[in-house]
Amino acid sequence: MNEQTKNIFHLDRRSGKDRRRHKIPEIKSLFIHKRRKTIRRQDDKENIFYFDQYSSTLFGAIVVFLLLNIIDGWLTLFLLDHGATEINPIMAYFLNFGPLTFMSVKYFLACYSVIILVIFNNVFLKKIKIYTRSLFSYTIGVFMLIVAWELFLTFRIIF
Repeated sequence: MNEQTKNIFHLDRRSGKDRRRHKIPEIKSLFIHKRRKTIRRQDDKENIFYFDQYSSTLFGAIVVFLLLNIIDGWLTLFLLDHGATEINPIMAYFLNFGPLTFMSVKYFLACYSVIILVIFNNVFLKKIKIYTRSLFSYTIGVFMLIVAWELFLTFRIIF
């Protein structure tokens, strides 16, 4: 390396802070377009790592999850009008305040859980040996079974 190149490196404008050390993403990162989509360094795979951009597959899973949540709420209200009972004690409590409160709380809890799962999308859960991004698939599968069961009950009532 020649002397001129060495001088350029001394003029480095880095602050000395490691920007990867943040545990929680900053609010401004939600509004500024970034390019990080994957984990590049092997060392980072052991830590909680947040991305600036998420895949379209994850967006699709979120939409399906929220739609199934709404369908589940509607079918639950329909079945409750026809003699069924709510077995979830938390949602049964909010049913006492009316169907609008029930649906609002149901949707809020679903949105809150989506936010948590997205923030911790790339965390590896060592005890159960899966990534949290896999939880979307499992919850969608469970919701599909619940909605299928409610549709079965609904068709038995109608026909």
